[in-house]
Amino acid sequence: MMRANIKNVGTVLAAGSLLLAGCNQYQGPPDTATDTPTSGTVSISVDETFEPILKSQVDTFQKLYPAARITATYKPEEEVMQDLMTNKVRVAVVSRQLNAAEQAEFDRLKIVPRTARLAVDGLAIVIHPSNPDSLLTVAKLQDIFTGKAQEWAQVSGKKGLGAINVVFDTNHSSTTRYVQDSLTKGAALTKRVFAAKSNPALLDYVATHPNAIGIIGVNWISDRDDAAVQKFLNKVRIVGISAQPNPQKPDDYLQPYQAYLALKTYPLRREVYLISREARAGLGTGFASFAAGNKGQLIVLKSGLVPATGQMRIIDTNKR
Repeated sequence: MMRANIKNVGTVLAAGSLLLAGCNQYQGPPDTATDTPTSGTVSISVDETFEPILKSQVDTFQKLYPAARITATYKPEEEVMQDLMTNKVRVAVVSRQLNAAEQAEFDRLKIVPRTARLAVDGLAIVIHPSNPDSLLTVAKLQDIFTGKAQEWAQVSGKKGLGAINVVFDTNHSSTTRYVQDSLTKGAALTKRVFAAKSNPALLDYVATHPNAIGIIGVNWISDRDDAAVQKFLNKVRIVGISAQPNPQKPDDYLQPYQAYLALKTYPLRREVYLISREARAGLGTGFASFAAGNKGQLIVLKSGLVPATGQMRIIDTNKR
């Protein structure tokens, strides 16, 4: 099978700032916390798909504000939202906004949650380096994830790899939800699917099983300057994906590079949100404002994701 011929694209950003301004209409018990936007302690819960970028955000914020202590826990999306709804944390980082039931619960509590976009993320499809099927259409992915295609020979006609094993990061993850919502459209997943318990474990499994295919948040493989990312990329192959039903040339297949996420041409895209239930301008609000603001957005840019705010200019370095 032909390999993807991806153009080199440079990205320049002039980031603007986005502050989580406004006043919550909280009318519950008085808040006795003493933290401020830049000091004190706060707990936040983060979808583990975004662990690399949020660790960078937290580390930078705490270096800038030594009096601040942010305790971040990284969990599957479903558990993150449970933490937010049960007031275990004041800020959650997830790849969706509140659903109707969650909003209704906040309305009952007379809390006005604040939501800000943090970044544009993507989902990467990874296979073993020996697998020749490095170019797939969205339709082929649908067949694989629903079990319509159970053998690699059904994908490209090439024999040798046998049955397809589909690997997700964890149970109840945002990745699983995305596949069921956006790819399988509610259809049941293939029976040859399992969770690897973490994103690094997923990459390790695909790297040692030629018949496996995994789906992982781009954040784990997007920062090419990170030694851990380079190690991951040396172990697996990133699949080029085309939204076209009948692609005619290699350039019709795209990998989840930053520019293609920004241009909205890579088909497996999603938004990343900060959701705060904080009833005042405390440390949770301060951190969320930082992450969605100028300095935080530059960290997003460096990570290989697309900043939610600011102006981006895409430069095709192949043009002369």
